[in-house]
Amino acid sequence: MRLTHARVQHFKSITDSGDVAIDPAVTVLVGQNEAGKSAFLQALYKARAADGAGKYDREMDYPRIALNDYEETHGEDAAEVATLTYELSPEEVDAIHDALGVSVLTQRTFTITHNYENGATISLTADEAAFARHLVDAAGLPAEAAAPLRSAASAKALLATLGAATRTPEVEAFYQTLVARFGKMTGGWRGAGYEVWTKHLQPKIPGFLYFDEYRLLPGRKNLPELKQRVAQAAGNPAVLTDQDRAVLGLLRMAKVDLDELLKATTYEAIIAKLEAFSNKVTDRVFRYWKQNDQLEVRIDVRTAPGEPPPFNSGPNLDIRIYNRRHRVTVGFDQRSRGFIWFFSFLVWFDSVRQQIGTKTPLILLLDEPGLSLHALAQEDFLRYIDDLAKHHQTVYTTHSPFMVHSDRLHQVRLVEDRKELGTQVTATLTGSDPKTVFPLQAALGYTIAQNLFITKRNLLVEGPADLIYLRQASAALEAEGRTGLRPDVTIVPTGGLDNVATFIALLGGSKLEMVVLHDLSNKPHQRIEQLKQDKTIREKFVLNYGMFRSAAGAAKGARAAGGAQAPAGAGDGAIPSTDVEDLFAPAMYLELFNATFAKALDGTKPTEADLPPGERIVERLGRYAKDQGLQLGGKAKPGFNHYAVANHLAANPPKRWEKQTLDRFEALFKRVNALFAGDVEP
Repeated sequence: MRLTHARVQHFKSITDSGDVAIDPAVTVLVGQNEAGKSAFLQALYKARAADGAGKYDREMDYPRIALNDYEETHGEDAAEVATLTYELSPEEVDAIHDALGVSVLTQRTFTITHNYENGATISLTADEAAFARHLVDAAGLPAEAAAPLRSAASAKALLATLGAATRTPEVEAFYQTLVARFGKMTGGWRGAGYEVWTKHLQPKIPGFLYFDEYRLLPGRKNLPELKQRVAQAAGNPAVLTDQDRAVLGLLRMAKVDLDELLKATTYEAIIAKLEAFSNKVTDRVFRYWKQNDQLEVRIDVRTAPGEPPPFNSGPNLDIRIYNRRHRVTVGFDQRSRGFIWFFSFLVWFDSVRQQIGTKTPLILLLDEPGLSLHALAQEDFLRYIDDLAKHHQTVYTTHSPFMVHSDRLHQVRLVEDRKELGTQVTATLTGSDPKTVFPLQAALGYTIAQNLFITKRNLLVEGPADLIYLRQASAALEAEGRTGLRPDVTIVPTGGLDNVATFIALLGGSKLEMVVLHDLSNKPHQRIEQLKQDKTIREKFVLNYGMFRSAAGAAKGARAAGGAQAPAGAGDGAIPSTDVEDLFAPAMYLELFNATFAKALDGTKPTEADLPPGERIVERLGRYAKDQGLQLGGKAKPGFNHYAVANHLAANPPKRWEKQTLDRFEALFKRVNALFAGDVEP
């Protein structure tokens, strides 16, 4: 079971967040300070707090600007706060149906709407009639008694019918079974949905855990004072501070009771437990903390009569960090704030998970995690989040570009506080405030800057092989006095079509000139098509290799360019799926392929006639290699390494290029050059 969508209404700065898609693993909320990121997380947390500490409070949480009008707006009904949609796995649905003995769920999703009375409304779709019919059939009633009951619309209707009827002993027994099973149903429950919810869904709904910078461990804690507050918290849980809860969590992880520390008669028994825990937590923390691997965590209990109150009264719990390199210990709270945060988070999460049971599903809500960490330490923490997300969905807020995976921008949701609308959460990058998307631009720019510089005019392609082929073809054309790619255009490999779309969405509003050149498949790329519909990039600036492979492609490309003259004989035939490799004449590409893998082919030189049919030469060669049992992928995988062929071409430029190949590349370069020159009609 996983959370798929969340909608927050009437909570602090949020009037209506809109329906927010939640990623199956990690969702990243990016926005400026005070945009409402924390409010969104807190609204989710209070819907189902795993630690039991969160509840909605109308006076504290309802938007203040409208608080006085609450009753006028909502009447006697409690205002809705969080609407959460969950999806069951096919295996979970099968398990429910097996338990019920009949298939009742007509869809795998269900919705829970939480309100300010801390109640909830459940919406799920179930086949009530099929369930009622199954109840009758399973009861083993005589045929004459069962026949009229099988048409009942629901278990609730079945109860009503039997309650008003004269019942034989067999029917009476069935009726009493139904009363025991469904007699406590209230509201709109009718039977099947009630059974599914109470027995199969409600116990397994993931709880939310919320962590922010205030739940940090202190370097020292006075134990008698902590004991006093724990006693007071029995009647008023608010007495316990975040630091108190953090220390109690640490003791819980160490399997040491607070009373045990205060009443200890043998120091050795206590210190043995604390040292064992110190070693365990050290190994866990430094599995991810790579900034300094010369540190050890040391936890001790000692008195300090010369210290100021309250530390001069009774034993104190001390957390110290030992540096093996410098052979010195310092108090935990004297370490860097980044280390304090990192250590505190790991202890907090493990302690809460231990308290509620490691098998309990959780959704982690992290508010500005790693804010004080160095950029590389933030990357370490992202690795930890990825590990957590294997078992627990994670939602976190950030405005650091180093806390965003530039190759996973589909996980990002932008949070903006818009006039009149309040906080809005959206996955749409286009049209957002430049200040909001800045961290994403920085993350993407950081990734690209590690590979090459971005110039004013950029030809966006999918991978490095495209870059090599285009450069080599341009050089070959220029050597013959023909048209190559204009020299002021930078070819930018972006790492895939998804990244091409992201690049356009983020930088389309800048002064950069961009032309997209991508492989053509038989299925349009949804994000690219959406960007064209949104006018983020004009259609004529989106090219594909199929436009230059055949007459049909040239005709379509000419129409996309706005009516440029199509080649003679061009028609409306279907354009085959096309990669950059398909611009080469098949014989020429096969010559490159055979030279690249000469050793593995062991004298064999496949020709086009040897290949299975298909539209794309790389796909045909991949199937050929698999059929022949050739290992050309570099890692003992079927198929072959496409980049190896491009690399061979760069290292061994052919003395002669096929005319058909040069004609295709020249047509491509002429189109690209014309677009950058503004010579193609709009």
